[in-house]
Formats: sequence, C-alpha cells, structure tokens
Amino acid sequence: MPSAPARPEPGPRRRTPVVWWRRPWVLPLAVVCAAFLAVSLPPYLTFDPGQSRVAPRADVPWHYPALVAHILLGSVVLAASCLQVWPRLRRHRPHVHRWSGRAYVAAALPAALLALAVSPLGAMGPAQHTGNALLALLWFGCTLAGYRAARAKRFADHRAWMVRSFALAWSIVANRAWLVICFAVASPALDTLYGGDEELMLQAAVGASVWLSWVVNLMLAERWLRRTRAGPLRRREPLG
Repeated sequence: MPSAPARPEPGPRRRTPVVWWRRPWVLPLAVVCAAFLAVSLPPYLTFDPGQSRVAPRADVPWHYPALVAHILLGSVVLAASCLQVWPRLRRHRPHVHRWSGRAYVAAALPAALLALAVSPLGAMGPAQHTGNALLALLWFGCTLAGYRAARAKRFADHRAWMVRSFALAWSIVANRAWLVICFAVASPALDTLYGGDEELMLQAAVGASVWLSWVVNLMLAERWLRRTRAGPLRRREPLG
C-alpha cells in the first residue's frame, strides 16, 4: 500500500502588522500631551513667580524653584511617555525606546521627590496635601521598581511597573478633567453643605480631584494589566 504523502512543514509564522487605528491611544495621547504642555508650561518658562498658576509661599524661599523644577521635569516625563507607549517604535527602533525610557526615569524620579517636598505647601488643605504626597511616593516607587526590573532583564515586571508609573504620571492631566467635574458637583451645594463658604467648597473640590485623578488612573492601569497578562506573546515581549 503506498504511503500517504508527507505533509509540508509549516513555514515561519508571520506577524500581522498592527495598523495605527488598532492602537487608538497613540495619536490622541500625543495631541493631548502637546496641548496640555502648550497651555500649562509657558508661565513657568519665564521663571517669574508672578506668572505662576500655583501661588508660591513667600515664607518658603525654595517653594517656587522646587515647583518650577518639578514642572519642567514633569514635562519631560509626559513627552517621553508618549514614545514609551508607541508599540511600533518599540519594535522597530528599540534604541529610541531605551533612550526615551532612560529620559523618563531620569526626569520622573527627581520630579516625584520634588512633588513630595512641595505637597505640604499647597493652599487647599489636608486632602490636597495627603493626596499629592501619596501620589508622589507611589510614582517614585513604581518608576524605581520598573527601572530595576529592566536592569535585571525582568521585562514582564518592568512592563507592569512602568504602566503603573505612566498612569500616575498622567494623573496631572486627568486632574484637569476631574477638577471640572468636582466643581460641577460641589457648586450646587455651596449654600447648603458648605454654608456659603466658597473657600471651603474650593478645598473640597480640589482635594477630591487630586485623589480621583491618580486613584482612578491606577485602577484602570491594573485592570488593563490583568487583561493583557493572559497573552503569552505579550509576556515575552521585551520592553526595555
């Protein structure tokens, strides 16, 4: 009886290229980053305390320089983060990914420490102080853990920690939206809940927006990580 013809061996499996519209966050993220920096950064490039949108503490001489340094470093972080989450750049220009990642870490670590230093000097009360301080500590810790994981070539851990760091870094952008929402919620209760005290209402809205901006971002990051950990190909892909 003639033997069955041998099956041809399968060739190498080709990866289907990912078109830009399947990564819908890349272009909008860059646009939002550019718009945010265009609006927020210029007053601090003058190095004039009178132009600051955060009132400097006259009794703390280092407050304004620390605030400006934090904002300038944070601007580098936001710009570098747009490159870090660009999958095509990571695959085809890994050296650019590595260098932008180093720029991110080099700016994020001191920016987080400066945020921790200035957080007790905010004018909007304990909710703002504690929210910003805890944000700064978590941002520093996640960024440092991501850097150390990359150095140890634990790329799955590196990816997870840097996703958390990214979420915390972008809380400053999310804060603007949450602030509008919190004001809209608090304003109708000005005469009842806050007894007509606008300062008290402002403190409550700002404090709530600070907490919501990073807690919600971090929850979304954790949910995204849980969903993407199931793919073995994603776990093996180096990000550093």
